[in-house]
Amino acid sequence: MQNIVVICTGGTIEKVYSEQTGQVENLDSKIDRYLQMLRLPDTQVETIRLMNKDSLELNDADRALILAAVRAKLPKLAPIVITHGTDTMVATGLYLKTALPDLPVPIVLTGAMTPLGFERSDGLQNLTESLLAARILPPGVYLVMHSQVFPIDRVRKDRDLARFVPA
Repeated sequence: MQNIVVICTGGTIEKVYSEQTGQVENLDSKIDRYLQMLRLPDTQVETIRLMNKDSLELNDADRALILAAVRAKLPKLAPIVITHGTDTMVATGLYLKTALPDLPVPIVLTGAMTPLGFERSDGLQNLTESLLAARILPPGVYLVMHSQVFPIDRVRKDRDLARFVPA
């Protein structure tokens, strides 16, 4: 049985439409519902709902919480997937890479350009690919989006193309 830890921090992947405000907002976690839709034989997924914030609102204290959550799970020797907003995903990944130089497992950051459940959302694809990548990548910190895997220190978000590209 392969164990994988999924740490949820929010971002577009978790956003929902608010009828009260008419905006897309981080209100509630949806990851567990989508994980239940997947066939994951021989895989046990532990989900940790750490926060539900737009990544532009993340600060150093939030990154310290993410680091603490990762450190708490490292003794399990289970790969870690972190759902995160795309705007500051690379910054968080670099923070983790610097703080955790001798990782025993892969850490994979992923998110979405369009929220889970919305038409043409990339969220479920990215979540699924991240779970697979976490199982097969060597230890390190990675970004997985749109069928691509990038070492965290060799990627950047191209806002014009709405995707990640080599740095």
